[in-house]
Amino acid sequence: MQITDVTVELVDTPAMPPFRWRTGLPGSDPAGIGGVLRIHTDTGLIGQSRTPRGVILADLVARRIRADLVGRDPLARELLWHRMWELDRIEEFPVYAFGLVDTALWDLAGKQAGLPVHRLLGSFRDAIPACASTVTFATVEEFLDVADQCLALGYPAIKLHAWGDARRDADLCQRLRAHVGDDVPLMYDGSAGFDLADAVYVGRALSEAGYLWYEEPMREFSITAYQRLAERVDIPLLVAETSDGAHWNVADFIAAGTATYVRTSDKFKGGITGAMRIAHLAESFQLRAEVHGSGLASAHLCMAIPNTTFYESLVYTNPVVREPLVGADGLVRAPSAPGIGWDAVG
Repeated sequence: MQITDVTVELVDTPAMPPFRWRTGLPGSDPAGIGGVLRIHTDTGLIGQSRTPRGVILADLVARRIRADLVGRDPLARELLWHRMWELDRIEEFPVYAFGLVDTALWDLAGKQAGLPVHRLLGSFRDAIPACASTVTFATVEEFLDVADQCLALGYPAIKLHAWGDARRDADLCQRLRAHVGDDVPLMYDGSAGFDLADAVYVGRALSEAGYLWYEEPMREFSITAYQRLAERVDIPLLVAETSDGAHWNVADFIAAGTATYVRTSDKFKGGITGAMRIAHLAESFQLRAEVHGSGLASAHLCMAIPNTTFYESLVYTNPVVREPLVGADGLVRAPSAPGIGWDAVG
């Protein structure tokens, strides 16, 4: 089997309902042009992946990626993963674009085998609890109301994205703990909004409130800053969500003593191949590797990675609408369609 073409179909994407990750950091995308990447083969099998940033992807494919892939064996995913890193040396791919080829190759391999991707990876589980990951709402009272709705819809755990104001966020986190009681797992994501001093303040409040993890309080450019934070707080840190360099960079966060959890994902870590590298790296240090973001590719990773604990399900509206992949019991179940499964859902 050989790759015969690599194409990008540009598609109109509607505007998302407006939301933000914190004050000053918009989260929702406006209406735009998305892209469906397709890797075509001489057998007629096609692997695909998707991005909301289609124009950028189409340019990268036309200038760098297509010529390097055509004629190659699409099942040689390891070779092609390293080829993308070679091209990255010239192009500096955006972190969200790097793994699109790899994920499409996994989709193709699953279709050829007639198996969902998590089966090719080596399934560890067939269901996982979903964490309700909020966007930023207006007031403490609205956050508490959203939390009640999430729990009523079956979500067993809640992760906050708050305002990026250290005092206000710390107060919210402690009030949410008092509101839901001690048995609900809670997490907090700073969306890289703090400097070290404010990160320490929030971290100590989270520790007092018994939060499960403290995620991305600062931009991840300075591992030294995360070392200083880890020395000053007791709350477990979840690190390396948006940092470049896949497992190489995550290894430095771990070696520096900053991590109890690391982030892994197909979106920011070089596709499914990169995500699994990070998961196995973390496991070798007895660390957890939590899968970032929702969607079918994330669900496959959650089924295959033993040291992950929650599927991240975005809650961006009030009233809350439960994500279709999440059941009424708060569980996400293993996808069953061959490949990633995008063809099955349209």
